[in-house]
Amino acid sequence: MASLHAFANPTRFLKIARPLTRILFWTGVALIAFGVWAGLTQTPPDYLQGETVRIMYIHVPTAWLGMGGWSGIALSSIVYLVWRHPLANVAARAIALPGALFAFLCLATGSIWGRPTWGTWWQWDGRLTSMLLLFFVYLGYMALARADQDRGGDGRIPAIYGVAGSVLLPIIRYSVVWWNTLHQGESIGLTSSSIDQSILWPLWFTLGGFTLFFASIVLMRMRTMLAATRMEGRMRRMAAV
Repeated sequence: MASLHAFANPTRFLKIARPLTRILFWTGVALIAFGVWAGLTQTPPDYLQGETVRIMYIHVPTAWLGMGGWSGIALSSIVYLVWRHPLANVAARAIALPGALFAFLCLATGSIWGRPTWGTWWQWDGRLTSMLLLFFVYLGYMALARADQDRGGDGRIPAIYGVAGSVLLPIIRYSVVWWNTLHQGESIGLTSSSIDQSILWPLWFTLGGFTLFFASIVLMRMRTMLAATRMEGRMRRMAAV
């Protein structure tokens, strides 16, 4: 626990985050570029979906990070509520915007994929509806965090909201099992996949690349928030003189 509190020191965090941000960003961009190139040019079309299956290389990572982003908010909120780590609250707020963006991209790419596959842009089934709700929950969190910050709150209310919102994650995950839905079932598991490897392999590059890219954006936003807090504190001290 002592080591966690040491890492929660903003100065020590920034010393690690500055070089790590650059490494994560450029590694992520390189992996995304290679994965997209391989997915567009080095894999065969699907025997049922044809060329439209290639949107998988973007849709799956955005879905993973839309849900993973909220998992990060929930975990950071728990850490903040239990141990009052100052960086945990910053991390949760930093995750919210890119998490919302990836949730939106998941919905957009899913609609583009669904139009030729299902014959409709949108269907109010369990998976799509619960993912849309998650997007709105992201927007609610950002509004609540901003209001709490503006009124000088201690961050507990957004943190409680961050934990409560995690109830959507298992609903999204198991919606295709619990309800009859247009959305296909789980194609990729921890140990196996129903997708042929000749099509699947570029996905691991885009999945890893987008994850690293997401992490770099979160670190950038945390650094910006900490810099803004320091500047605000400095201006208050100058005004008090």
